[in-house]
Amino acid sequence: MLSPLVKGALLLLLAEACFAGIGAIVKFTSATASEVQVVFFRNFFALLLMLPFLYRHGFSLLKTKRWYLHLSRALTGIISMYCFFYVLARLPLAQGMLVLLLSPFIVPVIARFWLKERPSRLTLFGILLGFIGVMLALPSGGGFQAVMLVALLSAVLVAVTKTTIRYMSDTEPAVRIVFYFSLLTAVLSAIPVPFYWQPLNNDVWLAFIAMGVLAAIGQLAMTRAYAIAPASDIGMWTYSSVIFAGLFGYLFWQEPVTMAWFGGVLVIFYAGYITTRQRLL
Repeated sequence: MLSPLVKGALLLLLAEACFAGIGAIVKFTSATASEVQVVFFRNFFALLLMLPFLYRHGFSLLKTKRWYLHLSRALTGIISMYCFFYVLARLPLAQGMLVLLLSPFIVPVIARFWLKERPSRLTLFGILLGFIGVMLALPSGGGFQAVMLVALLSAVLVAVTKTTIRYMSDTEPAVRIVFYFSLLTAVLSAIPVPFYWQPLNNDVWLAFIAMGVLAAIGQLAMTRAYAIAPASDIGMWTYSSVIFAGLFGYLFWQEPVTMAWFGGVLVIFYAGYITTRQRLL
């Protein structure tokens, strides 16, 4: 029987693989579609995939007394999405994913003051070690510094979003959280679409559908992960997206995979291992 911490870590690994896949699709579509279109269709197709859950659970799924938290999460999530997609369109995929890799470093800080979760010294050491691994795995290049402020803003908002999930999960089931997120972000992101519309080919439409599928799976997995395990303990596994991003970048864009990258990956996984193991002893 797996412990909640291990289950949360595995679910977060699945979520990060989906999010890295979304990053690859965003990079693919950025040459044809505007960022506004990418954000909207990512949320729109994810919403379509969530409709069967509404049919299965009925309108009782929508009953909540914490609508303000759903709205807050949607607002921080969509702003972060715009920032994240902006960065992905301008950097190699592995470097662009650094946006998400910064958030675990911020989550324990927010969780400490908001949720009163006190991470252990070993957890803090693991977070720092993982961050060092990220620095090894993702070499900087030309133009990297120019978009780092946007990347940092996105990372902070992602951390706020993940901590909000943890805060509301005591009364809000994962399906409700993801459904409201999909609904609200689809509505909000639809507003600017007419002003930034560009013609789309069939390949882009298929890519948007795939992005919606990955978004729905990733959101469900991430939401469930943070509902069953403390954000400060499993947030570390968000670093795994660098492995998936590096793999996708190499396969689809022939972005180089160096020894420094492999070294960083080993450090990241070791950091995750020692962070998880301490809770199992």
